[in-house]
Amino acid sequence: MMPGQKSSVTAPYLQTRQVLPLAAGVVALALLLGYAVLGPNPDYGKVSERLLSPTLHHLFGTDQFGRDILARVVAGAKVTLSSALFAVTLSFGIGLPLGVFAGMCGGKIDAALMLLADILASIPELLLALSILALLGSGLYNVAIAVGISQIALFLRLTRNEVLLLKNKPFITTAYDIGGTFWRVFWRHYLPNGMPPSVSLVILKFSSAILAISTICFLGYGPPPPTAEWGLMIAEGRNYIATAWWLTAFPGLAIVCTVVAFHALSTRISDK
Repeated sequence: MMPGQKSSVTAPYLQTRQVLPLAAGVVALALLLGYAVLGPNPDYGKVSERLLSPTLHHLFGTDQFGRDILARVVAGAKVTLSSALFAVTLSFGIGLPLGVFAGMCGGKIDAALMLLADILASIPELLLALSILALLGSGLYNVAIAVGISQIALFLRLTRNEVLLLKNKPFITTAYDIGGTFWRVFWRHYLPNGMPPSVSLVILKFSSAILAISTICFLGYGPPPPTAEWGLMIAEGRNYIATAWWLTAFPGLAIVCTVVAFHALSTRISDK
């Protein structure tokens, strides 16, 4: 076998390693959706079934109000993931055009926007989100907005650097030579070509948004009970951690698995 040549034995093995995680993810998603439709009401509980350990009837056990933990974890996925999606969409939707605009304009506009990015980046994202939340007030949408604003700087700087690499490309100079206006070149050339490097970053920041939102909700700044949100579920179950470990273990495991899955997806996209 020549050096660098892949073995015919390892090729199917590598294909299997690539297919299995995708198949496992599809099966897990199908099970979650099925349980969300056919499973019990996450806000309904029986006092007679409170603090039951995991069984076949309640796979994740029940909480202090007799509510099914699995049903609440599934319902919490919708709450946490939708708010994280809103946060990342906000940061991407603001940071991407600002980064393109800064790179195209240069000069004082570029310096001002980069100063703003440096100020935002100098503050830890969670601390910045909590500071913004102090002005907006508590609530799930305010949490998502605060987390989204805290992530703008990274998208702005990445896109701006990509635009600087594009400025001297032949197709950019040609677009101006044939009469292209500033905004036409912005929409037709800079914006589409500056977007791809941010795609893998979107997925990566989605996982960090999940962590930030869950942390803030754990601290009590998110939606009020009985909302099924992963961070809030952990906060509600921490008083029972010595006698009912499942109240915090399963929501925490849901957060960890989701974050790891999106991080792996981001890594695979960036490697392509």
